[in-house]
Amino acid sequence: MTHRAGWISDVHLGTRGCQADVLLEFLRDHEFETLYLVGDLIDIWSLRRRRYWPQSHSDVVQKLLRKARKGTRLIYIPGNHDEFVAEFPGDFGNIEIMPRAVHRTWDGRKILVIHGHELDTVVQNMGWLAHVGGLGYELLLQANHPVHWVRHRLGLAPWSLSAYVKSRVKNAVNFISDFEEAMARYAQDAGASAVLCGHIHMPSVRRIGELSYYNCGDWVEHCTALVENRDGKIELLRLRDSAAAVAATSL
Repeated sequence: MTHRAGWISDVHLGTRGCQADVLLEFLRDHEFETLYLVGDLIDIWSLRRRRYWPQSHSDVVQKLLRKARKGTRLIYIPGNHDEFVAEFPGDFGNIEIMPRAVHRTWDGRKILVIHGHELDTVVQNMGWLAHVGGLGYELLLQANHPVHWVRHRLGLAPWSLSAYVKSRVKNAVNFISDFEEAMARYAQDAGASAVLCGHIHMPSVRRIGELSYYNCGDWVEHCTALVENRDGKIELLRLRDSAAAVAATSL
């Protein structure tokens, strides 16, 4: 299947939680004229603590490079976990590295594409606390494994403890709501009609006032991507268990 554009974020290569095999299946089944990597492709924070890099993570990088060689325009917007890439802006063959981008849809809408950590006051002003939070999130992800095993043995559908905690804790819910509204205001000030981001690992397609808000989600818990079809419609694809079984949400 070929799309006019696609967006993936928060892959977190270099961590045990990364669902690289599911992402590889998605990349094999979908082609793009332009593919945006919306930050945190590689988790340098985690790699600094411990070395973890299985073959499937190299396969993802090789697959992305192969798409670029075959003509896909690849735009890499670094996040906070791979911020070192931001030190090398510019064009590298068919790969472009930039802090943010503006995407024009087929029907002329202007979408601001940004990772989102720029508006996260914890990341910007209390970097040490962001690292502590990242470590706590990894521990929650590790707790997912025994939960998944038990549910699998009982014949139940996959369920994420970390996603449940984030969605139920009041402060997390308030943070997500504040983040989304801040992103919408930022895009409005930039003269865009929509904003598309990642960072908070919460896939979303919704309206905030007069703007459209899109979040890619992640490839750790949700396995989601955004795509623009030939008619300009943007869909959120959910590929939790298999890239062959896609549930779509559009706006």
